Amino acid sequence: MKPVSEIVKGRPWVAWLLFFATMGVVFVVGLFAASVVQRRTEALTTYRPATDIGPFEPRSDKWGAFFPREHETWKKTRETGFASKHNGNAPADALEEDPRLVVLWAGYAFSKDYSKPRGHAWAIDDLRATLRTGSPMKPDEGPQPGTCWTCKGPDAVRLIAKEGPEKLYAGKWAARGREMRNPVGCADCHDPKTMDLRVARPALREAFARRGKDLAAAPHQEMRSLVCAQCHVEYFFKGEGKYLAFPWDKGTGVAEVEAYYDEAAHVDWVHPVSGAEMLKAQHPDYEVFTLGIHARRGLACADCHMPYTADGGVKFTSHQVASPLKNVNATCQVCHRESEEELRADVEERQDTCLAIRIEAEDLIVRAHYEAKKARELGATKEELAPALTLIRHAQWRWDFAAAGHGSSFHAPLAVAAILSSAVAKAQAARLQLARVLAARGFTGEVELPDISTKAKAQAAIGLDMAALAGEKKKFLDIVVPKWDAGQGW
Repeated sequence: MKPVSEIVKGRPWVAWLLFFATMGVVFVVGLFAASVVQRRTEALTTYRPATDIGPFEPRSDKWGAFFPREHETWKKTRETGFASKHNGNAPADALEEDPRLVVLWAGYAFSKDYSKPRGHAWAIDDLRATLRTGSPMKPDEGPQPGTCWTCKGPDAVRLIAKEGPEKLYAGKWAARGREMRNPVGCADCHDPKTMDLRVARPALREAFARRGKDLAAAPHQEMRSLVCAQCHVEYFFKGEGKYLAFPWDKGTGVAEVEAYYDEAAHVDWVHPVSGAEMLKAQHPDYEVFTLGIHARRGLACADCHMPYTADGGVKFTSHQVASPLKNVNATCQVCHRESEEELRADVEERQDTCLAIRIEAEDLIVRAHYEAKKARELGATKEELAPALTLIRHAQWRWDFAAAGHGSSFHAPLAVAAILSSAVAKAQAARLQLARVLAARGFTGEVELPDISTKAKAQAAIGLDMAALAGEKKKFLDIVVPKWDAGQGW
């Protein structure tokens, strides 16, 4: 290669070209270096130690002073404009969409009111407004215990730390209403001194301990799911004190939890139509998630529901906990190379398949409840009906375990399809048993079902006076809740 002096000899324009190109490179490198220094400085000043946050500070805006980006995204959990084919965060009445649920939960509070989930910022508002909590006008009245507040926000964490879980659990739900002001936020998942992830509620720690596991030894990636698992799980209220417990002693699968409940003779309610002793699944999101491919590949809940994002060159975790389908590019396409349309279609195909099996299970279980009622009307004894009623209990438990979780048919579509298929099989077995009992009493026809084509008709069919319930709830919301918001007593 010729030396530069020979290249530019007699060509002064080449020298000038090299000079300006060099200056351009130096200028660009200088800008890049300045940007790096600026972003590092910005990061240091933004993420300063949060040493003045109290150990159980429930107000997320106090944390937001130190973590403004995370706080701004957390505030977006109040948005309700996203809807996918099967879920989202938009307000939706699940009973209106599927009136079979009213009959399946007849005699239980969910038959009165069951809406699809909204964002974390709505946790307190939605719990106050639902008909499931009743409408107590005095603090010592109302059907629900104080345990119901446990997962609705960090005020419960504060009270549990201050006075122990037993006191919160054993009281009435309404008695603690004015103390519950802050929805799910920073203190639910983070240590205020170190910002490390923490499990702030005792039930998960206790469930781990009973199985010989040390929650403190969990690695960070697992903690990114376990902080969700302290609430997004199957649970029940144990004993007279309504102590919050997870039924994991035999395992976290649908059959293991069913065996735990059967051995403990646990009954959530007795179904008024069939007389079956029922189980109500809450929202076993974590249990179902662990059955899926994403969990087996080492992903955590936060990987898909709280993706990394960037602002001004600073990378941070979005705290707008939402469906991965809301931002496919930042969630699914981090690992998958298919187009957004292909990925969304794959998800919907799995959800459609599980929904078809779920509807079949619902139809069969509803029929089984009414066939058991007919058998009782014809004089069938409790002993004669026992095998069929146990099958109804197990069929509905498995259906509910698959249906109650948020996004279960995406988290583990194969496992959910198998669980729903077992619900179908058990419902069919229950109907076969009932057909024999009915035939023994001379009835061989088809049991007539009431009209449950709409939510209103289904609620009327099971004897609910919804106008009276709504009137009582309105009185509660108009009189009591404003006092709570003002920090006043009764």
